[in-house]
Amino acid sequence: MKKTLLAATLLGFTVAAHAADQGEATNPGAVIVTATRTAITVDDALSSVSVITRADIERLQPLSVADLLTGLPGVSFANSGGYGQQTSLFLRGTNSAHTLVLIDGVRIGGIGSGLAAFEQLPVEQIERIEVVRGPRSSLYGADAIGGVIQIFTRHGSPDGGLLSSFSVTTGSHNLLRGQFGLSGGSDHGWYNVAVGAQHTRGINACRDGAGTVFAGCYANEPDNDPYRNENLVANGGYRWDNGAELSGSWLRSLGEIHFDGSYQNRSRTVQQTAGTAFSINPLQAWKTTLSVGQNLDRYDNYENQNFVGYIYSRRNQASWQNDVSLAANQLLTLGIDWQGEKIASDTGYLASLRNNTGSYVQYQGSFGRNELQLSARRDHNSQFGDHNTGAAAWGYHFDGGLKLSASYGSAFHAPTFNDLYYPYGSGNPTLKPEQSRSAELGLSQQLSSWNWALNAYQTRIDQLIALDSNYFPMNISKVRIRGVEAQLGVTLAGWQLQGYATWLQPRNDDGGANDGNVLPRRPEHTARIDLDRRIGDWGIGATVNGAGRSFDDVGNRHPLGGYATTDLRASWHFAPSWQLEARLANVFNHHYETVWYFNQPGRTGFLTLRYSPTLR
Repeated sequence: MKKTLLAATLLGFTVAAHAADQGEATNPGAVIVTATRTAITVDDALSSVSVITRADIERLQPLSVADLLTGLPGVSFANSGGYGQQTSLFLRGTNSAHTLVLIDGVRIGGIGSGLAAFEQLPVEQIERIEVVRGPRSSLYGADAIGGVIQIFTRHGSPDGGLLSSFSVTTGSHNLLRGQFGLSGGSDHGWYNVAVGAQHTRGINACRDGAGTVFAGCYANEPDNDPYRNENLVANGGYRWDNGAELSGSWLRSLGEIHFDGSYQNRSRTVQQTAGTAFSINPLQAWKTTLSVGQNLDRYDNYENQNFVGYIYSRRNQASWQNDVSLAANQLLTLGIDWQGEKIASDTGYLASLRNNTGSYVQYQGSFGRNELQLSARRDHNSQFGDHNTGAAAWGYHFDGGLKLSASYGSAFHAPTFNDLYYPYGSGNPTLKPEQSRSAELGLSQQLSSWNWALNAYQTRIDQLIALDSNYFPMNISKVRIRGVEAQLGVTLAGWQLQGYATWLQPRNDDGGANDGNVLPRRPEHTARIDLDRRIGDWGIGATVNGAGRSFDDVGNRHPLGGYATTDLRASWHFAPSWQLEARLANVFNHHYETVWYFNQPGRTGFLTLRYSPTLR
């Protein structure tokens, strides 16, 4: 595995040294908003960022958000048995609850678990994803220790007229997926409405064997575990002549998941986000934005056909942000955020309500070749009191597109309701909040012929929350994470290639029995290569993903072997706006696990018919 991973990495970097990737992820002129809560170009970002566009989604032919993001710098996933099963993201070696996830500006994630349900997010309804690595609590508050991921749903555009999109996919394990959308706009307004559905027979989520009853699924149920999902997205907006703008978005995803379990083996889920924002310029140099949003999660749990319980959570949120231009290339941002959380369950929690209020300030300035970003924030959590966080970043632009950057930031995370009070004695009400400090050094170059980036960082986390050998949450007093991320891009003789590699050391550093152990489910080495080419109306491509060994527990007694998978894809643009796509995933049928005792799909094939106005 180590040789395979190293060879894949070196191949990507050797080819990439000759030219540049044309994707928006490395386009220095691409505009992003997540890194600073203001619109900046990728070249002006002093943090490590990745951007996935709609064109990338249609080129890569993913079935899930995890398909899109796996192998990006610092990104790894742990999945409990195939599509639709619980999926946790680990960003730069931090906990799965340490990445703040937004949909159209609205914070998502179950209040009980603190996890965003990536497995329930319909990839066909996504327009764009921005991944920002590194601490962002000084701008967003709790949870942004590893970084922030913002997902933007598909939308219409002014002057776009009435446009429709359509796709249907069929494939292995009786997969059937479809999406239909309408979007449009006028001189000032825009809108989008889309519906989608997916069903698959699934795979046997938990591997068979006499020992299974003692492992993660606590059951021996050798059957396929189906998954189905229905979803609806609606958004729109209006912009007046004076620059004032009103926008809104809504996403609802309904799922039903079958899995292996001794107490419950089926869940019906509801994931919903809604938000609206209004911005206006009272003065030429002052833009003010008011936004409100809500995130709902509900899980109804069953044992076969018998209802056994539910968990319901709701997060209301509001924000007031003010951007003041002090002078040319000098921007001051001040804001206030509020969120209120509520959880309910058939078994009850010792506490079910809490709220958080945060105020923040950020300065962005350019001085010749120098860039400077400073931010500070104070949060008051009704359960855990006050938390102060801050960040500072500096960048210098050399000749030839070379940029040097350095940054330092702090962040925090409050224990979730499940961590504290999960029923049946599985919670620990004595848990302390987690606090982190991160330093990073980056070097990158953007040229017309090629580009590359290298980032090295260290994060120290105090009181990291992890599960012990009895699956009981505890604080690890000290954790140290070191990492190096590399990116190189290429367009050469009609081929487009992007290569990524991550070297990670996520270590327990508390001096106890597990001192020096690798934190659970974080592979220490990952790499990914995307290779594509258009030949007339045809497109061909491949993705190679590799991950080194990891462990499923804090004691490092249950190793998860390293693996590499290869996906092949092809497309035929047979008419204007029409395309036929084919994808063969895990071509060599490698068997591997990202969660102990839980299977991953073997070799699978998919065929998609797509109609989209973005296809020219």
